[in-house]
Amino acid sequence: MAGHQHDGDVSTLKTRRLGAALVLLAASLGAGCATAHNYLEPDAPRYVGGPNDARRAPEPDGPLRVVTFNVEYARRITEAIAALRANPLRGADVVALQEMDAPGAAAIAEALGMNYVYYPASVHPKTGRDFGNAVLSPWPIEESHKVLLPGRARVSHNARAAVAAVVRVGGRRIAVYSVHLTSPWGMGGGGRGKQAEAVLADAEKSAIPVVVAGDFNSSGIGKRFRARGFDWPTEKIGHSVGPFSFDHVFLRGFSTWPKTIAGVAKGGPRAIDHWPVWTLVPRPPS
Repeated sequence: MAGHQHDGDVSTLKTRRLGAALVLLAASLGAGCATAHNYLEPDAPRYVGGPNDARRAPEPDGPLRVVTFNVEYARRITEAIAALRANPLRGADVVALQEMDAPGAAAIAEALGMNYVYYPASVHPKTGRDFGNAVLSPWPIEESHKVLLPGRARVSHNARAAVAAVVRVGGRRIAVYSVHLTSPWGMGGGGRGKQAEAVLADAEKSAIPVVVAGDFNSSGIGKRFRARGFDWPTEKIGHSVGPFSFDHVFLRGFSTWPKTIAGVAKGGPRAIDHWPVWTLVPRPPS
């Protein structure tokens, strides 16, 4: 009879529909992955700007103020600027930013009267905009490079890269790294460990004092830096994103103080899910 389907016909129809659905799902996933574009060139794209001169008189006996700040896809730049203008972040000598795009990095640097260098690691599929790290300073940035980090995120296949810059503070050159390791769901702890090792390997080539700052998506990764001769002034500052302590600063080649001064800046404007982290760093011996 017309319109009647045998059990075999129904089974075949269901199989065809399931197959079509799987094809559509695969196509949609493929399209999603295709939006992730990684910048795997060792030295590009690169964005720089600022007056590139020492805007403030050097303070030979005073500490350096180092800040690290994940600005969450560079969405709330006005709030980030307000936070960086407030105490205890105000007057920073070094600012490491994560999850930035070029316009956001330039806007923050201009508002604060700072020099900057920015390297995107990829185009993030969630925003369709560049995604990477920046180093800012009122002091001259004399050179910079990108450190490609191993591994890719499981779903988006996004790459990560650290930004390394040499900043001349007064008469002393300091190597600064802005780092953002992969998220816990992007790669496992072993993946973040390998990325940290890539940063450490690059930093160990430097004969000058080193600052490594950023969002490490881990509270225990600092043990790797300590084992390689770095001080960890932010170890006990508490949580910086939700219940987690992910944002940190590591130092090598600086004078030591009897007591570390560091903290999470929760009193200023709220720009993103992360709170900015700061520490006062003894000036390195000249």
